[in-house]
Amino acid sequence: MDDFSKLYDKHIDGLFAFGSRFMTDREALKDCIQDVFVKLFTRKEGLGNISNIESYLYISLRNRINDEFRRNTKLCDSEITDASMQVIAEADEYNREQMEHSQSLSESVAEFFDKLSPRQRQIINLYYLEHRKYDDICRIMGINYQSVRNLMHRSICRLREYAGRMQIVV
Repeated sequence: MDDFSKLYDKHIDGLFAFGSRFMTDREALKDCIQDVFVKLFTRKEGLGNISNIESYLYISLRNRINDEFRRNTKLCDSEITDASMQVIAEADEYNREQMEHSQSLSESVAEFFDKLSPRQRQIINLYYLEHRKYDDICRIMGINYQSVRNLMHRSICRLREYAGRMQIVV
């Protein structure tokens, strides 16, 4: 039972996201997902060895949604087909790659930021993250206006220098 609960927790969000592309009724979608897991639990002995449980769950949900559409006679504009699932899988893979690329860039920027001096990090943080004006930064850091501008300029130049060394892979 504990393994079944872990399986449910691991896949529920993905199944809900997948199903929400085809159903707008959130409650009906939750019912369909629940039906898939109930069927899996009650018929686990008769299912045999499932080699890829994730595929089994997604295909079962797709079939359950199709059954629901047929049962309610509210036909969807396009039935869920293997071709549409392939398009969705490709889009998911593209989104996953984009997220990985974005995370890599974020890590690089954080690495560059760490190479700045503490004062340079502070001024970048105050100006860009806290959206402070130069006058506020003068008071916070205890330096005059021109020193704030000079420090900001040097900080940005240093970040550009680090970024110029980075090889961007698109």
